[in-house]
Amino acid sequence: MNTLLRKNLSLASACLAFVIVILDVSVVNVALQQIYVQLEGSLTHLEWVVNGYTLTFASFLLTTGSLGDRFGPKRVFLIGFALFALASWLCGMADSLTLLIVFRLLQGIGAALVVPASLAIVNQTFPDANERSRAIGLWAAAGGMALALGPVFGGTLISMFGWRSIFYVNIPIAALGITIAYLFVQETTTLVERRIDIAGQVLAVSALGCLTYALIQVNAYGLLSREVLLSAAGFIAASALFVVVERCADAPMLPLYLFANKQFSAAALIGILINFAFYGLVFLFSLYFQYSWRYSPLQTGLAFLPMTGAIMLANLYSAKLMVRSGFRKTLLIGSALAALGYACIVPFLDGHAYGAMLIQFIVAGFGIGLAVPAVTNAMVSSAESQHIGVASGVLNASRQIGGMIGVATMGLMLGDFAPESFNQGIAPALLIASLALVLCVGLVLTGFSKPQALACKATS
Repeated sequence: MNTLLRKNLSLASACLAFVIVILDVSVVNVALQQIYVQLEGSLTHLEWVVNGYTLTFASFLLTTGSLGDRFGPKRVFLIGFALFALASWLCGMADSLTLLIVFRLLQGIGAALVVPASLAIVNQTFPDANERSRAIGLWAAAGGMALALGPVFGGTLISMFGWRSIFYVNIPIAALGITIAYLFVQETTTLVERRIDIAGQVLAVSALGCLTYALIQVNAYGLLSREVLLSAAGFIAASALFVVVERCADAPMLPLYLFANKQFSAAALIGILINFAFYGLVFLFSLYFQYSWRYSPLQTGLAFLPMTGAIMLANLYSAKLMVRSGFRKTLLIGSALAALGYACIVPFLDGHAYGAMLIQFIVAGFGIGLAVPAVTNAMVSSAESQHIGVASGVLNASRQIGGMIGVATMGLMLGDFAPESFNQGIAPALLIASLALVLCVGLVLTGFSKPQALACKATS
């Protein structure tokens, strides 16, 4: 077979995987109202539907990256993609919110297996540096496109076929991606004998699970309830044990000395804060548009399109701006624009006029779109070559954790589905998201001491 065709097909399979993993982060938000009506439950259940996926996705990212080195990215990719497809089918079949949450957890594990393996496949398929940069750019652009079009795609499917269709559509896409990868992705001949940090992985899942439970259950039980306080204590204990285990381990899943680098630590925190603001906003307005403004799922998806479209355009412009001005300036501009966009939505909430918030949505989206590639570049630039994979894993995990905390926090601000709850909670929630982005500006100023102008190493 033609070598170029084989390479392009391998890239296509990696892009397909990345697309449906990102789609399942965003499309579910548009389906929340229908899921709630058909399966019954509470706002807490809906938060778990969103965050269950993110929890396992974030928790397993660092370990699954090393599995590709040990067993070969093709094998891990095929297993992860198949698991994702199976979990998607089970989500579509779920007849209760409890089952849907369980299957979303399983879906997140599949996603954690697929994403690092798909990027590893791109790296091994394109050994030439220029070809590899172009391929990684296409892979990242596929994820950006999925993020931008996800709400509209999901809204269209839901309007035509119901909420279960957003899970069933993953199955033929996964089948195509698995077939292409099985036939055309080459096996890796050089495998690394790397020990899996089981204790670290168990403690990471425990810590994040306790944190998620504590944040989400505040609505149900109250801030000072026994359930919330015990979960918070579990998070603190598991986190402390994780630090101890990682310090003593011969092959830690997360080498803690990397955080001695000020830029590395700042980039990880910025990743948390950006996704806290962005995914918190998507969750918040998905419910606000449908419950307060009575939008249909399709109208809700279309309402997000200007923002997510701006993210796509800004992703492309961010690379050029970084080459000219460096990632520090790009990240400062992006964070400041996003903070401004979020804060300026607040005065127009009472009018219930989408047109009055349109410019703010576009400004916020453009800011996020500038910031994400810049923080990715900052993180990768702060790590030595042998730790590039770990740095990428830390950033991706921190962003997922930020999204998870953002959804839980915005749910806490709303409280319930009553219109008065939306009206009272949405303005403070937006101001908190804006403050998170202002903190990003502060972290850039204090953590990135030297402005740099360099070619981009990665985009997202």
